[in-house]
Amino acid sequence: MSGINVLEQKNKSINSLFKLTWPIFIELILQMLVSNVDQLMLSRVSENAVAAVGNVNQIMNFLLITFSIITMATTILVSQYLGAENYEKVSEIYSVAIFSNLAFSILISIILLCFNGIFFKWLQMPDELLRNAKMYISIIGGGIFLQAIFMTYSAILRSNGLMKQGMYVSAVFNVINILGNFLFISGAFGIPKLGVEGVAISSVVSRFVGVMFIIYIFKHNIKQQVSFKYLNPFPKEIFKKLMNIGLPSGGESVSYNLSQMVILTFINIMGTSSIATKAYVGILAWFSFIYGSAVSQGNQIRIGYLIGGNDEEEAYKKVLQTLKPAAFVSVIVSILLFLFSDNLLRVFTSNPEILNLGKKVLFIDIFLEFGRAFNLVIIRGMQAAGDIKYPIFIGVLSMWIVATGLSYVFGIVFKMGLVGIWLAMMCDECLRGLIFYIRWRRGKWRAKCIVT
Repeated sequence: MSGINVLEQKNKSINSLFKLTWPIFIELILQMLVSNVDQLMLSRVSENAVAAVGNVNQIMNFLLITFSIITMATTILVSQYLGAENYEKVSEIYSVAIFSNLAFSILISIILLCFNGIFFKWLQMPDELLRNAKMYISIIGGGIFLQAIFMTYSAILRSNGLMKQGMYVSAVFNVINILGNFLFISGAFGIPKLGVEGVAISSVVSRFVGVMFIIYIFKHNIKQQVSFKYLNPFPKEIFKKLMNIGLPSGGESVSYNLSQMVILTFINIMGTSSIATKAYVGILAWFSFIYGSAVSQGNQIRIGYLIGGNDEEEAYKKVLQTLKPAAFVSVIVSILLFLFSDNLLRVFTSNPEILNLGKKVLFIDIFLEFGRAFNLVIIRGMQAAGDIKYPIFIGVLSMWIVATGLSYVFGIVFKMGLVGIWLAMMCDECLRGLIFYIRWRRGKWRAKCIVT
């Protein structure tokens, strides 16, 4: 099968991880730009527009977890099957994953189009942001099925070692998105200036093009198929396995994003300046943990193959080896962002209050990213090994007691504002990172392989 050769060398050379990681790294940067370039380009329009889109993106990130439940399970299950050289069920996995996420996306679109006001009320969004937020979420929400399809096909390609192809697709629709944003914001070539509405339209169109490209790549590089014929009779066993992996795995992300939405309500109480600062710092912080995210995803595929091939000792070593560069790069990038924060934040705004607050938050983010690097690498390693339930158990406790609870105490009660909230999130990431590191070293994840 095309793309498998890289993964067949999984147990011997660090170069295999590099080959898995660098296309994911580039793809994540491009995907990040697709979601954040809207805020960057809208910063030239108004800070209210940026704050509105930032709130909507928080809601979207939470709902997109529904799709990641399937895509994460697909990556793990396919990697273990391929590592065990068992190809019989792979087409069924692909088909169940695609059509399940498509069904979920239709339900989510209905929720976003009909009940978005409930989300805004829950987040205590300021009234001056509501018009732009409603417009943006209605358009983006209507096209969310494109995101579901793209995420699932991308997971399939990665499981087969086709990392570069996903990177190329991300590059194409990112360019289209930026071009569309420019046209709708500037009104060039006689196109009407639509502001937030135009940015949303541009995002949906670019994702449509991306879906067309990734389906084409799948059909020309993967021998197995996606077809309704694999759903009749419905493969209950495969769906059950995907749910058994995906629901607990997605539970950790659900808990994190729910806690982030509650924390956002605290920030919304603090006013537009804090909301905008959070949005800007969030964009910059992406560059701190994006390498850790990429290397953890590449390593997760490698660990899945190793576990499927019954090589637990090599899997143990690979996770520990991956920790060092992930944490090192995350900390170095965070330090650079802090040192050059004045210049970087001026890309978005000249507001002195935001510049000063953003610098303080970026200093705390150095320590936050160190803990987050441990979480990303070890949690994905545990999931690939089949240790699914423990991360969500610890995650729920820490995210709500430490991150959310201390955010309220530091940010609201002690009136430390956004600085206090970032301190609370730092404590959460570092605590969980330490707990998961100890568990991995003790080997509690062993003998939990899903595929036999």
